[in-house]
Amino acid sequence: MANFHFSTPAGLPRARAFAIPFDGEPGKFNAITDVPGVSVGYTTLISGNGPLEVGHGPVRTGVTAILPRPPADISSPCYAGFFSGNGNGELTGIHLIEEVGAFSLPITITNTHSLGVARDATLKWVAANRPEALASAWGLPVAGETYDGFLNDINGHHLTEAHVFAALEGATVGPIEEGSVGGGTGMSTFEFKAGSGTASRRVSWAGDTYTVGVFVQSNFGKRRNFMIRGRRVGADLAEPRIVQGTPRAEKSSIIVILATEAPLLPHQLKRLARRVPLGIAWTGGLGYNSSGDIFLAFSTANSEAAAGRSGRLASMTSIPDVDIDPFFDATVQAVEEAILNALVANADMTGRDGNFVPALPHDWLRATFGHAA
Repeated sequence: MANFHFSTPAGLPRARAFAIPFDGEPGKFNAITDVPGVSVGYTTLISGNGPLEVGHGPVRTGVTAILPRPPADISSPCYAGFFSGNGNGELTGIHLIEEVGAFSLPITITNTHSLGVARDATLKWVAANRPEALASAWGLPVAGETYDGFLNDINGHHLTEAHVFAALEGATVGPIEEGSVGGGTGMSTFEFKAGSGTASRRVSWAGDTYTVGVFVQSNFGKRRNFMIRGRRVGADLAEPRIVQGTPRAEKSSIIVILATEAPLLPHQLKRLARRVPLGIAWTGGLGYNSSGDIFLAFSTANSEAAAGRSGRLASMTSIPDVDIDPFFDATVQAVEEAILNALVANADMTGRDGNFVPALPHDWLRATFGHAA
């Protein structure tokens, strides 16, 4: 049986394959899908080479779908909280989350100029597959974005409703791919190829064990700041460099989705979201001016209370605030590892106008940290 802590389903190495000494205990798949009921799907679009021709390519983009609950229960709300570390980006639906502490329907993440397509296609998919969810109510789905215009024909608007439908319908539980897949296809981090990454941590409390799972679309950071487990490695990794056929604008971002089945209330989930930047900082991310650093945390517990019924008291359970610190630990640890997984499970990529982003060198990782047995 494959050890999915060390490799993705397609056989790409993950950070643990290089004996990087992470903190905490990961879940079975070390993924957001370790949280029961959470599934992830991708549509990846890669085509064309050479000079940019808007509307024709080259194309290096896609969309990621995260279903907080199984499709049959997708309209059931989840308690949630969000935090913006730096607001140069977009995550739809957050005004309602701030108001009522909950959201429903799938989450999608894509490139900046396809955000509206992803959001609207999600509503059409729900209307076609779970029409009762919208029969007497409106939908405000969560959709996030990061910028992939250095490699991708971002103004060509290549993502379609059909691509979003495919990601939603293809969402699976268990181990998932990482790197240049889905919305992360055209992204880079610390001037290395990055994109989609995930990790999880187990937290024991009062005789029960819960999971904190994280998914990142990682597209941020300057090489000089890059750190791995507290070691400043940017100077050691001056090469290989990005090759710019056209000027590279400084447009960096990271979207982080955190899931748990632990019974946490909206204010507690917001507190977890506020700890996400600490995990980013452990890798060298400093939240620069152009970066859209936006984070959503949700819990699949207390579904009946989150839905509410008119005229009836809502009963719920909650871990007390005084015991929340281990969940903060798990958040920071999982965010750090998810970012490194997005970097490690990757390869060089050339996009529009010959723009080139190198992969984090595996030989350097092996020489620096070793190789897992």
